[in-house]
Amino acid sequence: MAIPKLMSGVVLTGHGGPEMLSYKNDLIVLVPKANEVLIRVAAAGVNNTDINTRTAWYSKGDQDGGDASWSGEAIHFPLIQGADVCGQIVATGSGIDKTRLGERVLIEPCIREFDGKTLDTAWYFGSECNGGFAQYTTVASRHAYKVESAFKSTSLASFPCSYSTAENMLTRANVTSADRILVTGASGGVGSATIQLAKARGAHVIAVTGAAKAQALLDIGADEIVDRNDGYLSPLGQNSVDVVIDLVAGDRWVEILEVLRPAGRYAVAGAIAGPMVTLDIRTLYLKDLSFFGCTVLEPQVFGNLIKRIENRDIQPLVWETYPLEQLTDAQASFENKQHIGKIVVTID
Repeated sequence: MAIPKLMSGVVLTGHGGPEMLSYKNDLIVLVPKANEVLIRVAAAGVNNTDINTRTAWYSKGDQDGGDASWSGEAIHFPLIQGADVCGQIVATGSGIDKTRLGERVLIEPCIREFDGKTLDTAWYFGSECNGGFAQYTTVASRHAYKVESAFKSTSLASFPCSYSTAENMLTRANVTSADRILVTGASGGVGSATIQLAKARGAHVIAVTGAAKAQALLDIGADEIVDRNDGYLSPLGQNSVDVVIDLVAGDRWVEILEVLRPAGRYAVAGAIAGPMVTLDIRTLYLKDLSFFGCTVLEPQVFGNLIKRIENRDIQPLVWETYPLEQLTDAQASFENKQHIGKIVVTID
């Protein structure tokens, strides 16, 4: 396959609204360095991190951008975003076996190696470094996982970010078939992934969503539905669940601690209803609760996810697809929060 010198892609030119995204036809195709591979991108999913990075949501200061990345470092613009990548290896750097050429791969979004160096703090693909919203991308070979599957590329691109985040939370909380778990924000990409992955472990799953999306979540495996307008305590009762997988936080967060049983486990990887909550520390220690903040993937998580995909233990949930040049439309649809599962862009 002939590799061009220039490619098309979308670059983020600064923090702000969708006007900060610019479609370009003259981006340089990088040559893979030692221990890297060059991937021809077929499809890339849209996720919260893309938007949070663009809007500087991660900043804990005045959102001036000084700490507005996934890792808490300043973003260097222009940046090609896109963490959910499915593609094919088309070139290899030195030190990488040529037999990898032609492999269909998914990129592990939480990366620990860049530019031939092991990172002290994990980065997010498409945040601290260029990602997959372009025709080609490079990544350390160790983060490009071969996947053998009949799923289309658009379907496979729905897996990396959401499903690895979900699997990581379930891993950290040590969810088993004996557990009764509550999943907040259950209709989103991570939430719907959590339902499937928790059911693959044999757990009993209670999904929190709006009435309009309840049946769809039952169809993918949820055992019970709680209407998000009813909160948690009233429909469930005190000490009723073993594990909470939280993506919402917000004003009703305090009820989560009430529904957790003594020695319950709480895992969090999002705060779509607001990051500031009120904690009565007495509830935490008197109930012997365990809290898990889940960002960096455990080493075994992405490999385990690939096995789940290849074994068809889980199914892709693709709500819509857009061509790459309509990325701003894809993000607008994502922010509208009417979807179940993932929104994916296709790349020619």
